[in-house]
Amino acid sequence: MGRTGKGWTETTPLLSPRAASYYHKPHASADVYVEMAAASAAAARPPLRSVLLGVDVGTGSARAGLFDEKGKLLGSAASPIQIWKEGDCIEQSSTDIWHAVCAAVKSACSRANVDGKEVAGIGFAATCSLVAVDADGSPVTVSWSGDSRRNIIIWMDHRAVKQAERINSSDSPVLQYCGGSVSPEMQPPKLLWVKENLKESWSMAFRWMDLSDWLSFRATGDDTRSLCTTVCKWTYLGHAHMEHIGAKGSRGMEACGWDDDFWEDIGLGDLMDGHHAKIGRSVAFPGHPLGSGLTPIAAKELGLVAGTPVGTSLIDAHAGGVGVMECVPAADSADDSEAICHRMVLVCGTSTCHMAVSRNKLFIPGVWGPYWSAMIPQFWLTEGGQSATGALLDYVIQNHVASPHLANRAASQGTSVFELLNKMLELMVQELNPPFLAALTKDMHVLPDFHGNRSPIADPAVRGVIYGLTLDTSESQLALLYLATVQGIAYGTRHIVEHCNAHGHEIGTLIACGGLAKNPLYIQEHADITGYPIILPRESESVLLGAAILGAVAAKKYPSLHEAMKALNASGQVVYPSKDPKVRKYHDAKYRVFRDLYEKQISYRFSMTESLA
Repeated sequence: MGRTGKGWTETTPLLSPRAASYYHKPHASADVYVEMAAASAAAARPPLRSVLLGVDVGTGSARAGLFDEKGKLLGSAASPIQIWKEGDCIEQSSTDIWHAVCAAVKSACSRANVDGKEVAGIGFAATCSLVAVDADGSPVTVSWSGDSRRNIIIWMDHRAVKQAERINSSDSPVLQYCGGSVSPEMQPPKLLWVKENLKESWSMAFRWMDLSDWLSFRATGDDTRSLCTTVCKWTYLGHAHMEHIGAKGSRGMEACGWDDDFWEDIGLGDLMDGHHAKIGRSVAFPGHPLGSGLTPIAAKELGLVAGTPVGTSLIDAHAGGVGVMECVPAADSADDSEAICHRMVLVCGTSTCHMAVSRNKLFIPGVWGPYWSAMIPQFWLTEGGQSATGALLDYVIQNHVASPHLANRAASQGTSVFELLNKMLELMVQELNPPFLAALTKDMHVLPDFHGNRSPIADPAVRGVIYGLTLDTSESQLALLYLATVQGIAYGTRHIVEHCNAHGHEIGTLIACGGLAKNPLYIQEHADITGYPIILPRESESVLLGAAILGAVAAKKYPSLHEAMKALNASGQVVYPSKDPKVRKYHDAKYRVFRDLYEKQISYRFSMTESLA
């Protein structure tokens, strides 16, 4: 059968009627041929993708990640940020951070081959650090040094311990919504410290902002704050906010959840001036579209397009929760609106946050919350945490005499120090023949509270303990210390989970993300010690995905944050606890030692205080 050729009109785009009539006129202008060529080129050019951008500013770097509409990572990049540390004072620069954000975004777009026009929405996440700027948006120093660059008190800064103690002595009703007491890592104690110690800075500051809110403000010019930051770190009462606007029959964002009496009582009543202008006169759900999107200036700096939607921000750990909380295996993803309430997310980085949600508010002593709509709208959030986990492992390893040699060996083998230590532990099992790997530390115990206890004891004065040291300075001894520290951190997680379940939660599954979640030994020890399966997400960059989800919601890709989570979260590996009853018996015994180390420390503290009375 012969092949029939196609006619001219079947292979060439048809002209518009106007263009066609113009073309058939005698001596037609060459413009029509330009129009034809442009139409052909447009037809040949692939359509623009719809890409979501998430930005995460952590303790040591700013990162950017680009995701497709299925939540798959297309590319990411990081840029380091500067940090100043002098005793308990730890500071950063918002100017430096914004430059790092711009560099990371441009690099990520280049690596992923993404055009700025393809970015459909943007979300920002960051540590819960405190930013001070003046009326022009310029930095206001929060440093004893007077260096104006240093306008951020970083989250882990503990300069305001005494201020936190004074605030907690007020017995304000708002304290019941943060576990009964504020932490020196929250913003009211830090603000009080600045007012009492840096009076010129206090008078100059026009805005006090959480870092993630400042990033959104810098990008859009919209000063609207997030329910996540204000509720979790500023004592804003999200439930009171909704009760107020509900009574008015409005969905307005006017900040009506501040307890003015609380701020007056603690000596910060001047922050109530101008309808709370310095700390937030408008507050919105995470993902709410801000202003008119990216300003032309911010768009140029980021290499993106002005007007690109930007969603109200999240704290970095909470972005991790948004990025993973619905990443359950298909077999477990039944249409049960309560299923999410039986999961706890572990966001494991420099510190670890333990987050669970519930339909009803649960007051849990020593655990932050209940926070209404602080992570997922319409759910109450419970937030436990450990102030130093990744930071503690780094400290333990780097301060050991064998560390330099170990680091050199790791570098020469093209591996990480953690991978090398994990392999050393496996070899020690073969050589020493213990019943299982965890038993290598039967004579070594670690209380990991080197930076105080955030949850569930909520005591910043607690100190770390290492029991079982000898004069051995070998790499093998460092491997044992590393394992015992991992176990100590996992016992802390078990303590938090048991405490939450004893006060109304019914947690049965853990979901882990963050840098430490990439360490198989860390995850297996947590599974064995808690007795719960641990789900790892398909996308390891969960905080970046959570931030990108904010952009998807702002761009109206999904009707709600929760629906976006269901669409873009995806499960990866599931790590199950050991079925060996001997492993459980062993960890139960070590857990009792762990709890006893704290009780004895309190007894020793009391004895020494009495001796000096």
